Amino acid sequence: MKYYLIAGEASGDLHASHLMQQLKQQDAEAEFRFFGGDLMTAVGGTRVRHYKELAYMGFIPVLLHLRTILKNMRFCKQDITQWQPDCLILVDYPGFNLKIAKYVKANAICPVYYYISPKIWAWKEHRIKNIKRDVDELFSILPFEVDFFEKKHHYPIHYVGNPTASEVREFLASPHPSPKGEGAEVRSKSPLFLEGDRGRLIALLAGSRQQEIRENLPAMIEATRHLSGQYDLVLAGAPSIEPSYYEQFLKGSKVRLVVNETFPLLAKATAALVTSGTATLETCMFRVPQVVCYRTPMPRLFGFLRKYFLKVSYVSLVNLIANREVVKELVANTFSVEAIREELEALLPGGSKREVMLNDYEEIHRLLGESDAPEKAANIMINLLRK
Repeated sequence: MKYYLIAGEASGDLHASHLMQQLKQQDAEAEFRFFGGDLMTAVGGTRVRHYKELAYMGFIPVLLHLRTILKNMRFCKQDITQWQPDCLILVDYPGFNLKIAKYVKANAICPVYYYISPKIWAWKEHRIKNIKRDVDELFSILPFEVDFFEKKHHYPIHYVGNPTASEVREFLASPHPSPKGEGAEVRSKSPLFLEGDRGRLIALLAGSRQQEIRENLPAMIEATRHLSGQYDLVLAGAPSIEPSYYEQFLKGSKVRLVVNETFPLLAKATAALVTSGTATLETCMFRVPQVVCYRTPMPRLFGFLRKYFLKVSYVSLVNLIANREVVKELVANTFSVEAIREELEALLPGGSKREVMLNDYEEIHRLLGESDAPEKAANIMINLLRK
């Protein structure tokens, strides 16, 4: 069968690539055409656009690149119409993907499957109307989404387990090869690839977009500067960001950069500073105590508006899954170098909050379960198509 996939950022590329592997394994005649990244490309098929051409976040960046976004949207619609896939698989990225879903559904081209549902429980809940109208099957990766979609909105979904949990389990169970390819020289200078158990290393995960990095990384570096004699400070470079972009922030610090090696970094980390997103859950899965740091422009205004526009009490997936504060969130008006430093020190070995957080992490592992999300989702998709 022919599968058309759209992933608009690095995490979507990762999750979609694993789904594609399972589709290939269960469907010997699987063909892929997609908007995605290097990981999806490695699985096979035809990449028609890289997600780097799509990944704009925030009102101003979207406005500045509106012509490019609209051009890509027009091309995507034409490409799907011409290729005539057996199904369209959308991976998160709702601003773009829901518009494509509307087009495909209106023109009765093929079934629309949504893998990793839009986070409308956090904001823009009105999008449920579009989802009900344009999405044939929705595949959820967060356990609390079942009640939100099925009980609150009477829209049946498939909970398939969490792909991040599956990916971390797979990584920890597999041998770890030496670094090679792009960024290998940078990575080989890091202690990540030395033999041995988790050492004295603090990980910095500052986001996957330039805007996030610009807002958060300087404070992360400053908050850990006094620890550079005791700990190795290592920054995880995002796959969508050129390594040269980080140089302006790293000058004068002892922070090292590793590229496309977040999992090896977390496997060796003692603690972490993390910008909210999938990385918060990855850090939890590796059982690394963390502080969630998310600076915003006009923080006091954002802190005020957050009460009225966000439908949830937390921004990190860890706290959302637990439905309580497991990790400290320093967001907007609570974000400061001093607060980051204080929370981090409490999570280092011997710190007052370290063991409490590690014990709380076990609840997250239990809630997510052992399901292999890509395998289960692929199985359901193929069975639906064969019917």
